[in-house]
Amino acid sequence: MKIKTNKVYRSLVNNEHKIIAHQGGTRSGKTYNILLWIIFDYCARNEGKTITICRKTFPSLRATVMRDFLDILKSYNIYSEADHNKSNSEYNLKNNLVEFISLDVPQKVRGRKRQLLYINEANEIIKEDWNQLIFRTEEQVILDYNPSDEYHFIYDDVLTRKDCDFYITTYKDNPFLDPKIKIEIERLKETDETYWQIYGLGQKGISKATIFNFSEINKIPEDAMFLSYGMDAGYTNDPSTIVGVWQKDHNLYCKEFLYRTMMTTQDLNKEIKSLEHKGTIYLDSAEPRLADELRRMGNPVRPTKKGQGSILAGIDLLKRYKIYITSDSHNMIQEMRNYKWTEDKTGKLTNIPIPKNDHTIDALRYSVFNVLSNPNYGKYAIR
Repeated sequence: MKIKTNKVYRSLVNNEHKIIAHQGGTRSGKTYNILLWIIFDYCARNEGKTITICRKTFPSLRATVMRDFLDILKSYNIYSEADHNKSNSEYNLKNNLVEFISLDVPQKVRGRKRQLLYINEANEIIKEDWNQLIFRTEEQVILDYNPSDEYHFIYDDVLTRKDCDFYITTYKDNPFLDPKIKIEIERLKETDETYWQIYGLGQKGISKATIFNFSEINKIPEDAMFLSYGMDAGYTNDPSTIVGVWQKDHNLYCKEFLYRTMMTTQDLNKEIKSLEHKGTIYLDSAEPRLADELRRMGNPVRPTKKGQGSILAGIDLLKRYKIYITSDSHNMIQEMRNYKWTEDKTGKLTNIPIPKNDHTIDALRYSVFNVLSNPNYGKYAIR
């Protein structure tokens, strides 16, 4: 059977690297050609294999990579209703199991092993997702992504591995792309330099929308005064986080103590008991039950101040200080680097932060806002 492919497909043929990473701009054919290779090469050569195709959320998985997979089968007249388990989002292809999972279902991430893993839009996932997935993958991992995040663990922890084969592709590598779409992509040269860098050239772009500037340090200065902890509660999709904050002069020093999903109240109690400083923990006031349970266990947990405008007030307060983060606070550093203002339809920046990459930042806001916005801080407030 003759199939139309591009360089993405060819990069996978006979490739023996553990990890194959495809970074690229929009419409480079990454997803489509990876699926072609899975269907017409990998599954044609193997039997009894489990292939996992995943994305961060199920709606995005279903609307993109799963739809493309089924469209390919149908366009080449090899789709079989009998082989399609729609309720489990699975397809039996030549005695191989192709399963589609989203990472918002933790039992799927921590479930059975597979031989081949394909992570679509891999820059959506966090380091913990990556670890859980690769630990259960016996053969190869393929990932694709647009480099829309200026900083991501993929750049530092995945692409630097000796067993990773790395490719960059753009719309110019897709010979089957409609010329009208090429023209629209090339308009970005004149209209949006950052978007052209990311989606046209497939390179990391430096965004003017980044909210915070900060520096990394090896350790907290000994003469810095401990302020408090901030805590943001998550469970299934979002992690629970704990951040400690110190102050010296007009500088804030921050350290990440917790960044983990699936944390029960008992788990959080153990983490709090193990903290190196015994100080107040400001928890999201939207979690009154959790706060009450933790207080009954003997923890100094208080609800954070919240209300209309509290997010912007917290950001404004933080931006008055020079922020330092310990270099071992990997998730916090990633979130701070990628925390950005939203843009309106004309590309103009708004004063509304994008509601993602903010779990440690929320915890940081809770800590700083509840202490440093106190008019009696430094006089009567408990430190």
